[in-house]
Amino acid sequence: MGDLREDLSNIDCGLPAALEATGERWSFLILRAAFNGLHHFEEFQSTLGIARNILANRLGRLVDHGILAREPMPKDRRKIEYRLTEKGAALLPAMLALRQWGETWETGVPSTPVLVDKRDGQPIRKIDIQAHDGRLLQLEDLSWKHTHEITPLEVPKLHIVA
Repeated sequence: MGDLREDLSNIDCGLPAALEATGERWSFLILRAAFNGLHHFEEFQSTLGIARNILANRLGRLVDHGILAREPMPKDRRKIEYRLTEKGAALLPAMLALRQWGETWETGVPSTPVLVDKRDGQPIRKIDIQAHDGRLLQLEDLSWKHTHEITPLEVPKLHIVA
């Protein structure tokens, strides 16, 4: 990926920060459950088979990082719902990329059910890396640059025709 490498000691990098926020296996399974419409502590606990103390810890961590919101239910304020925030919903592409990676390299079979586009009922595409112009990129197509080394592309000027 070129001569320039990431400073791997940089703790301000997005990857370590993301891993710190999301945690480990149970956090990802809780997020998968939230993406599948689960909202209540008891639903998470019975569906995932996770110990109550671990679940409480992971839910608290996801709430503290702003990935889930802890909200009292309108009809019974003693009951709590956990809902994905905008920040949490933005994890969907990363979650899908990990799922697809697991299907390819770990299980060797597609997961079921399959995530589909509501409009067409067809499976979503594989998560890929794309260039600014939509070209698919592979590892050998990538390199690192410092932000000050990136020259913005010129935007073509539109000419008004009368």
